[in-house]
Amino acid sequence: MKKHSLKFWIIFWSASAMFLAGWFLFWQIKNKGFESVVDNLPVDEKWKTLTGLADYLLSDDDKEKTFLVLFQNNMELRPGGGYIGSFGIVRMKNGNISQIEIHDLSNFDARIPDGETPPYPMAETLRIKSWKLRDSNFSPNFPTNAEKAEYFYKLGKGEENFDGIIGITANVLTSFLRATGPIQIEGYPGTYADENAVIALEYQVEKGYYDQGIEKGERKSVMNDLSKEIIGKISDLNTSQKAELMKIILSDLEKKDIQLFFKDSEIQQRVEAVNWSGEVDENWNQDYLMTVDANMGAFKSDYYVKRSFEYFVDLSGENPTAKLKITYQHTAQQKDWMTRDYLTYLRVYTPEGSWMTQSQNTGEMKFGKELGKTYFGSLVKVPIGQTKTVEFTYTLPKDFKDKPYNLKIQKQAGIKDVPIKIEIIDKDGLKNNYDFTMNSDLILNK
Repeated sequence: MKKHSLKFWIIFWSASAMFLAGWFLFWQIKNKGFESVVDNLPVDEKWKTLTGLADYLLSDDDKEKTFLVLFQNNMELRPGGGYIGSFGIVRMKNGNISQIEIHDLSNFDARIPDGETPPYPMAETLRIKSWKLRDSNFSPNFPTNAEKAEYFYKLGKGEENFDGIIGITANVLTSFLRATGPIQIEGYPGTYADENAVIALEYQVEKGYYDQGIEKGERKSVMNDLSKEIIGKISDLNTSQKAELMKIILSDLEKKDIQLFFKDSEIQQRVEAVNWSGEVDENWNQDYLMTVDANMGAFKSDYYVKRSFEYFVDLSGENPTAKLKITYQHTAQQKDWMTRDYLTYLRVYTPEGSWMTQSQNTGEMKFGKELGKTYFGSLVKVPIGQTKTVEFTYTLPKDFKDKPYNLKIQKQAGIKDVPIKIEIIDKDGLKNNYDFTMNSDLILNK
């Protein structure tokens, strides 16, 4: 596991530094009068929540706050956002970052005693005997994952008491580079631009350092240089550009590339109200859909895997029925150091009381109930260069016919730009069709 995790922690440092720099810049803008603008214009409640979070994180109250930051590499997708290759402990006091510690999980997990049985199908596919922090985000519900991560941290003799847990994906790095523009680092070849940055970093620490004559022990030095360049560029942005950067952070929160969990109940309620907590909506009592993938040893193949959904609902019969088609396209052309045939454990979350009647192109089915939902799951394999469509047909609760139809689809953290086609046949037999590109949770009120 050591080789597998070391090569990805570099991205965490850059993304964490940029995330914290973003909050700091927002605090600067507020102190220059931006808060009054936010409070007096008809702006979204999310801007005001962002202001409140900046106050909480960067307030001059002489109290130290400590946060656990999880880097979730969504090129190896997991239910909570991506494989956790490393974590950071960030201490903040009086508006300043007083300390940042970075921990590689291949080392930290060795401190966690064996004994926690991993959830299906980790033992069967990853050949691991015990569940640990690197695999802790196996729920689609971020508060569950945050609590589990802290639990494993304590098992590993971690001594910090956290005020909050923050999850970020590698997409955050891409977002910040959209704001700063391309970056070149002295002493390193190439350019780090928004869409190629993650792959460029992966290659640098896996292959490039050797070709450049850099010692293996120094291969991660590019991280410090990249972080300094990015933060320097962010600091040079003017006020309007910094405001645009905050819009990017808002977008990352909407997309669940940043997920927040705070121990302060008032702050957490504000986060939940604007849907930044990464929670599964357990209280939604109408039609519901969430698909959740877990990369099971397919390296970083999610970088190449494209998804699309088709969802059909028929309310005209005696029992309301649904059919879901999920198409996976593996766009890689050959196996290499970061990709192979794709293997995912797919779970589909549906309204409680749903009953699956048929599936196609799936393996052995698993069924369960959690988070107020019924789910069914299966391992799905997609060879390199191929496309596979899996289908599920199931009945919905009977009372869906007796009330107005509403649908909520929740997005898994770490995926983006997912095309969705929806067809609804109402109880009178009339068809309604919708097309979306999903980048956040959505509600369809028919």
